[in-house]
Order: sequence, then C-alpha cells, then structure tokens
Amino acid sequence: MRRQVLYSGSRRALGAGPGAARRPAADGLPPGSAGPAAATPRRRFGRIRAFAARRAGLLRFLGGAACAAVIGAAYLWWWQPPPQSLTQEDIDAAVLHTLTTKPLPSRAAKAAEMVRPSLVRVRGFGDPLPSKDKPKSRGGKPKPDAPGDAQARDKSDSSKGGPKGMEELSVGSGVVIVDDGVILTNLHVVAGAQRVTVTFHDGSESEANVISIHPENDLAVIKARAIPDDLPAATLGSADQLQPGDEVVAVGFPFGIGPSVSAGVISGLNREFRSPKGDRVLTQLIQFDAAANPGSSGGPLVTMQGDVVGIVTAILNPTEAGTFIGIGFAVTIAVAGRAVGIHPF
Repeated sequence: MRRQVLYSGSRRALGAGPGAARRPAADGLPPGSAGPAAATPRRRFGRIRAFAARRAGLLRFLGGAACAAVIGAAYLWWWQPPPQSLTQEDIDAAVLHTLTTKPLPSRAAKAAEMVRPSLVRVRGFGDPLPSKDKPKSRGGKPKPDAPGDAQARDKSDSSKGGPKGMEELSVGSGVVIVDDGVILTNLHVVAGAQRVTVTFHDGSESEANVISIHPENDLAVIKARAIPDDLPAATLGSADQLQPGDEVVAVGFPFGIGPSVSAGVISGLNREFRSPKGDRVLTQLIQFDAAANPGSSGGPLVTMQGDVVGIVTAILNPTEAGTFIGIGFAVTIAVAGRAVGIHPF
C-alpha cells in the first residue's frame, strides 16, 4: 500500500492516522478535555474573585489611598518651587532687617546685667554722732557727700532701717568675689562701723563680718552671715590688656540709690591718688570717666565683656563739694587680689 506523503507545512495533525480515532482518551477523560493542567488556573482565578468579593471595601480603600499618594507626589514634584540657595547678600539683608526692626540691648546694658547678681549694697552703722561732729558744708548744713546725710535715697529700700539704736554712718557698694558670701569693698565704707549690713540683688539683707582690712589700698574684705541661694561670684578680669579709650561701666549705689549704672571709658592707667587728708597715697590706679559719687565706692568697674577689672575707690574734686566732675579712680583687681590673698587669674 502506498504511504501518504507528509510535508512540514501540512495542516493535518501529526498522528491523526486511521487508528488515532480509536486511541483511548488519556486518564479516562473524554476526548477534547484539557486535563488537570488547564483546570488549575481556573480554580485559582475563582479563588481570587471570591477573595475580592469578600474584601471589596478594603480594596477600594487601599486603591483610593494609593491614588491619593500618587496625586500628592505629583503635586509636590510638579508644583512645589525648588529650594533656593542663600547667598551672602540674602544673609546680610536678613541681619540688617533684624537690627533695624528689633533693637538689641547696648553693650553697657549687657555688661551691667552680667555683674548685677554679684553686686551688693554695703551700709555701716554705729552710735549716733553728735550734731557738732557731723561733717558740715560751708553753709553750715550737712555736706551732701556725707553718706548718712544724703537727701536722695532709693525709695524701694527706705523701709529697711538699721539696727535699733544705731545710725547709718556710711553707705557704699561691694561685689561678691567668692560664692560663699565673701565680698570686696572699700575700707572707708566700713571704717568705724560697729555693725555692717549687706543687701543682695534679690533684696535679701544680712549682717556681715569684716574679715580683713588693707589700708594701703583702701580695701576691706567682708563676709555675709547669710546668703541667697545660688549666689554667683563676679568674673574677675585683668587690667593688663586695658587701653585708654576702652569702654567700661561703673555699677553701684551712689547716695544709696541703686543699683545704678554709669558708662564711660578708661582715661588713663597707673595713676596715683592722695587722700583728701594727705595721709595715704594710692598707686597703680585705673582712671575712668564713668560717673561715680559717694556711695559708688567699693562697686565694680566692668568691661564690656562683663569682667570686673577694678574696684571704684575715689573721685577727684578740688572743691569741697565731693561730687563727680569727670575723674574717678579704681584699684585694679590684680592689686586687690594680692591684697586680700586671692589670685584672680
């Protein structure tokens, strides 16, 4: 029998010979069935549809969230302006705007504020002096520079009197140099006083004991019996770097009024001053022109950095008025430190 010729392009399925129709179906499946491999994807698709039907609300929520995230990202990418780099001109303009719209405190104000917590008012008390022994002016009335007779007083402290039966003989200033209550002041502020009191920056008052005196420098060291919590000591500085023209402030209680602040400059260095009675010459003094008056004695002379470089000691006035005419003197902290046995540097 002649065989039928088969070509590669024939549409006839291979193996579709006369006996193919009689071949039994594989695995007992009817002819034309796709078998288990075709049934598996259909079952999986059915499970997915069932899950989607049960979780329709959750899927809608997740889809909405994804859409919102895509829209937000597109907005940020397309519509937000790109960050701008700051130039030096921008920085200078911002600084100038701040300086013109928000005035900063002056250098003198900042310097005074740094030393203010360490400033104290010092008062000396004793038995009342007879009227004939009180210092007189040329007109026969008490001199205005006599501390106990000064008419201008700080009203906020007028209610605080001294020890009973005693009179205020002197009023001056002082500065805390050790945080346990050790205070540096002038000798002439506490000289002759039977009792000494100090008033701190918070208004609290305490009696003080005189620890040591140094007449050659007109200095005295006193210590308060009770101190406020967290009492700070002043920052002591060196006068070696000072030059005439450097700015300074004098802080104290002139005529008992204070704390008062006056600003000026260093007028000279290494000056000498002879006391009015001529019995003592002070040397190595700082000359300054910040206003000082009776009651300023013992107060700190402060640089613009807040460092105490001197203790206000004397004023020069050729008249008997005893008030400031432009020249004041301060003992340097270096001299004061050596005198009281404390090296400040």
